[in-house]
Amino acid sequence: MSSFPYNNVVVIGATSGIGLALAERMIENGVFVIGVGRRKDRLDEFVSKHGSDKCAASQFDITHLESIKSWVEGLLKQHPNVDAVMLNSGIQRTLDFTNPQGIDLSRVHQEITTNYTSYISLLTYFLPHLQARGPQSPAAVIAVTSGLAVVPMPRCGNYCATKSALHSLLWSVRAQLAADEHSQHVKVVEILPPAVQTELHSQQPDLVARGLGDIGITLEEFTDAAWAGLTRATTRSPSGRTARIWSRWRRGAGRLSRAW
Repeated sequence: MSSFPYNNVVVIGATSGIGLALAERMIENGVFVIGVGRRKDRLDEFVSKHGSDKCAASQFDITHLESIKSWVEGLLKQHPNVDAVMLNSGIQRTLDFTNPQGIDLSRVHQEITTNYTSYISLLTYFLPHLQARGPQSPAAVIAVTSGLAVVPMPRCGNYCATKSALHSLLWSVRAQLAADEHSQHVKVVEILPPAVQTELHSQQPDLVARGLGDIGITLEEFTDAAWAGLTRATTRSPSGRTARIWSRWRRGAGRLSRAW
């Protein structure tokens, strides 16, 4: 029996990869999932596959920052029993400062908006609903960062920076909610994947050209590890190579925080 304590979960970025895999794992364990994504055809396929009694869908592009507030309000009006939100959407692109003339800043800013700025807005508008559920009703924000938040990779420095920023933000939000007697029931959970075989890599031409489009552990292997972490009610769930990196990093961070 799953010990995952949430029954109605919004999964943002549910049309492929990690988001879809975890959404389907939740459904397998009796969780009602509201899948969110940009691609209507994939959302329709998601609901058709699992049935409207087990899931629903909402088409939305989280980079439309000015529309997030009204979208959240509409979604929560339609699904008032939401008790957890999983923030998973993300894109990864090469950023090469050895050739600054070739940098497309519009794409860089889109990556920042998708991976970080939108999350601030989503937290701002979802948290009041989760806080209002009260201390007897478990609630959570679950966010997917990356092992690259801890140890960056040169080829995708902007992606690493956004994940590092999100990791830091989650740390602060977790501490704030834990210190507020009206918000302590809202958990902040971070999933830190290693490289996983998803479209994040297979749709990057430079990686495909180098034979690295399928880099990482299998999606099934990751999903098993991430779900195990989620059902253990841990606040951070690293897996694969990231688990080893995180363990070493945490020991160093602990010494630093005590010194601070």
